[in-house]
Amino acid sequence: MEELSMKLPGYYTSGQFAKMANISVRTVRFYDKQNILKPSYVSSSGSRFYTDRDFARLQQILLLKYLGFSLDDIKEMTINDTDYHFMLNSLNLQQKLIKDRIEQLQMVEKAIQDTTEEIRSNHAVNWSHMLNLIHLTNMEKSMKSQYQNSSNISARIHLHSLYSKNKQGWFPWLFEQCEITENMNILEIGCGSGALWKESLARIPNPISITLSDISRGMLRDTQREIGTKDSRFSFRAFDCHKIPYPDEQFDLVIANHVLFYCDIPQVCREVSRVLKPQGRFLCSAYGMNHMAEISQLVQEFDSRIILSAEKLYEKFGKENGAALLSPYFQEIQWHLYEDSLFVDTPEPIIEYILSCHGNQNQYLLDRYKEFRSYVSKKTSSGFFITKEAGVFLCRKA
Repeated sequence: MEELSMKLPGYYTSGQFAKMANISVRTVRFYDKQNILKPSYVSSSGSRFYTDRDFARLQQILLLKYLGFSLDDIKEMTINDTDYHFMLNSLNLQQKLIKDRIEQLQMVEKAIQDTTEEIRSNHAVNWSHMLNLIHLTNMEKSMKSQYQNSSNISARIHLHSLYSKNKQGWFPWLFEQCEITENMNILEIGCGSGALWKESLARIPNPISITLSDISRGMLRDTQREIGTKDSRFSFRAFDCHKIPYPDEQFDLVIANHVLFYCDIPQVCREVSRVLKPQGRFLCSAYGMNHMAEISQLVQEFDSRIILSAEKLYEKFGKENGAALLSPYFQEIQWHLYEDSLFVDTPEPIIEYILSCHGNQNQYLLDRYKEFRSYVSKKTSSGFFITKEAGVFLCRKA
């Protein structure tokens, strides 16, 4: 079997692979047994061979392990990282993780220094400082969800930005619907990656006050890095939109882009109405029942057990029922459709999108990834059409 690695450049035995990666053969075998890093080729006699692409996957596994993720987490988070397209996105997200960890460690270091100085100076423990230290130490538990949220949003944006027939793009169109003018006070709840603003920074007037909020502090940090801390037009605040921490009648415009269907809609609408000025506007996006329907059909044909979403988001808040749900709190409700569709001729963006969904797909695709990739490749070989049915409700405070 050593002969195979000599005849085929780029193939390495387990021993060669381990030596080049500076890890033990035992570790390589363990990752194989755990189904985290499978060999690219297994001979009839059972000998295992790895390729250059497996080094990329190993790199991510070792980094995530270093950052404290469990093997189960790593297995789920690296399902698709043998493709270079996924690997590039993964490296960007890993960089964000490293920055988050550095910031967290710096905060922990400062908290330790402050607590130590307090004890030395006063010969007593300030328990509020100790409690703060405990909270900071526990922050790393949210890193997996931050990584996954960033990855999921990136997957969706990538598919739509590259393959949409409408070349204006969702976020520039959404920005136009906002009708932003000077001196407005604007709040976005659930800002996610901040893409609405990043793509239109040059079009935002000044003076203006824009508050970007999200329940995820990690997501908000990513957004702040992208937009920059020196742009005086923006401020950032982490909170749950079910209880908006601002006084009544503060904002001219509140934006909720793909947010309401995850919320207690009456509670959020009451809060939005409360913080809007008289005649203030609320802009909230929604999907119709036909949105991305071909994606669900695709996975169902591969495995009927796969459900990409535990609940249909458009049934909770969508094009068909949105006006009725908004009417107790707002007036002059109008639906604006973003006319678009997708035509995709490569498998990677569709696979990336599917893996980003909030369903049970990983349960059934984890061990069949290569088979699934081949299946999607055949489906996209002549181009794959996907319906889009998204838009916004525009309304005013009642």
